[in-house]
Amino acid sequence: MQLVGVAGTGTDVGKTWVTAAVARALRSDGVSVAARKPAQSFGPDDVLDAVVLGAATDETPEVVCRPDRWYEVPMAPPMAASALGRPSFTVADLARELRWPDGLEVGFVETAGGVRSPIAADGDCAALLRAVAPDIVLLIADAGLGTINAVRLSLDALSGLRTLVVLNRYDGRDSLHRANRAWLTERDGNQVATSIEELATALQ
Repeated sequence: MQLVGVAGTGTDVGKTWVTAAVARALRSDGVSVAARKPAQSFGPDDVLDAVVLGAATDETPEVVCRPDRWYEVPMAPPMAASALGRPSFTVADLARELRWPDGLEVGFVETAGGVRSPIAADGDCAALLRAVAPDIVLLIADAGLGTINAVRLSLDALSGLRTLVVLNRYDGRDSLHRANRAWLTERDGNQVATSIEELATALQ
């Protein structure tokens, strides 16, 4: 089994969309895939990440994210738990709760918010990724203005973890998008992907 962590440079950069899309691509190639969201928080009108990931991997939302880790307030999960008067939890709790089916080839662990966003009472998403020790981390970033700064700060937080930068919503016709990709690869020496096809190939 290859374990893939999924992190973002911030909120709403497309972590769930990218994870679901690459999971579907892998499944179409005959690869067995599962996804886990250790904790999710959401507002009343939000489409739940566990629902999107479950649809992509043919799992129920309750398998993707344990029902006791669903928090119905749009805050970071430990903040949402506190606001709802529910018990606090640790990074070790979330890591210990992960369960995978037998014979799995690729498993995704998707974090919440940005790399330094709190995901438990005692740690952020970077701490959780270190606790689960993925083979590779997909760092999802926007392709436009502010990308280089956001990627550099996030990579500092993920130091020591093998990381593949994913420029989401990349448009090869956009000169800024092209320049950002060139800077991140040629000057900073990062591995960068800009399409789901590239990601699926990298994970096989």
